[in-house]
Amino acid sequence: MAESGEVITFAQLDAEANQVSQLMRAAGLQPGDHVAYCLENHPRFLPLTWGFHYAGLIYTAMSSRLTTDEMAYIIENSGAKAFITSNYKREQAEELADQMPNVSVRLMMDGTIDGFESYEEAIAGQPTEPLENRVAGADMLYSSGTTGRPKGIIPKNDPVNLDDADHQVSGLLGLLFGMDETAIYLSPAPLYHAAPLRFCMGTHVIGATVVVMERFDPEAYLAAIAKYKATHTQVVPTMFVRMLKLDEAVRSAHDVSSLKAAVHAAAPCPVAVKEQMIEWWGPVIHEYYAGTEGNGFVYCNSDMWMGHKGTVGMPINCSLHIVGEDGEEVAQGEEGTIYFEGGSEFEYHGDDEKTASSRHPKGWSTLGDVGKVDEDGFLYLTDRKAYMIISGGVNIYPQEAENILTMHPQVFDVAVIGVPNPDFGEEVKAVVQVAEGVEPSDELGRELVAYCREHLADVKCPRTIDFRDELPRHPTGKLYKRLLKDEYWAGHDSRII
Repeated sequence: MAESGEVITFAQLDAEANQVSQLMRAAGLQPGDHVAYCLENHPRFLPLTWGFHYAGLIYTAMSSRLTTDEMAYIIENSGAKAFITSNYKREQAEELADQMPNVSVRLMMDGTIDGFESYEEAIAGQPTEPLENRVAGADMLYSSGTTGRPKGIIPKNDPVNLDDADHQVSGLLGLLFGMDETAIYLSPAPLYHAAPLRFCMGTHVIGATVVVMERFDPEAYLAAIAKYKATHTQVVPTMFVRMLKLDEAVRSAHDVSSLKAAVHAAAPCPVAVKEQMIEWWGPVIHEYYAGTEGNGFVYCNSDMWMGHKGTVGMPINCSLHIVGEDGEEVAQGEEGTIYFEGGSEFEYHGDDEKTASSRHPKGWSTLGDVGKVDEDGFLYLTDRKAYMIISGGVNIYPQEAENILTMHPQVFDVAVIGVPNPDFGEEVKAVVQVAEGVEPSDELGRELVAYCREHLADVKCPRTIDFRDELPRHPTGKLYKRLLKDEYWAGHDSRII
């Protein structure tokens, strides 16, 4: 653990995971059964997860930022038979106690409350030997809910013997990012998110060291790279922005020369941000575009990106199809919905309609994103389809304006959305969180609009700016635009005025 310095050896991790798997089996849970857990970045998070994996369970790690209602929904929707949490979440655990009628195993770390048993006491009586005939488990993580009620995402794979199970992420870590058993992987993001959880587990499979930050802080992150001599790490573009906004003296005080691969994903990265990061860290920055669904993987390294600035890469385990509204592929260079062919199959748990809506008649699958492919086969994201703004019949993808406004020195965070306009249906609005020490004002709003118009066509730029103390972001860096849009569209029965 980066802050506390607590160390768990591989032997200790394996022993505790075996105890967890033995406990689950003793409680009657069989391979294919579902479990849910909600923890902060806790030292026991990864041993617990490996225990579920050893037991062949389908495990759902939940965001520690969820409301009680959201947690209750996921526990019920997933069909979880066990729920594990920590004293950190005790208030919500108390509220959940009467909302989990089908959960028979209820454990809490670091203390207990009524209705929950002690995790530490429960596993203490279990053997550290592995179960017999082990079947590999699988995660079923829920979408962040940025475009609606979250759904569990589960791969469509037949059960496989644990010793024969292939860990796809460990293969990527080795082949693309040069990771071996000598690596030090620094994980700054919440472990309940797909990429941090899978990358940490993939690092374990390789036999390398994982360093987990309790929480992300830009200066603390740089200090952790230097302290632990991290060789590999994964971030989201928001973290790049936070680091670039640090004073130069703070940035230069920390040695990041140990880094061999810094991987980013989860959201489009503004070109100017990535240019500055490559200039600062060197050509160690890698990018990929993929989803929790695992249906495709698009990748580029620094050299590939410098030759195709703005790209998220080329497909390496699949092929891409860019599809128009009529369901037919568009011409090269034109925008459309991105479909993958040849990646892993998946389904949305308990939602056949949502699963079907992600499929093309030819069997391809989509995450719902919009993009285009250039003449060299590189993919460029334009936006999530659900966030497209239609103003006066013109399609506007707000990511472009967000990328510009993010780089303004007085902007800390920004979201660009479509809001009602009686003449055009929608108009473009930016919601801005100002940088520390900056006062919001009408004058600043006008300055930001003018700044955007220096770089983009007027139609793509916000007509107005609203200021907020904080934007609703997932800890992984993903923006909850739905929450903002719902505020502005309250009272409207339709998106058509």
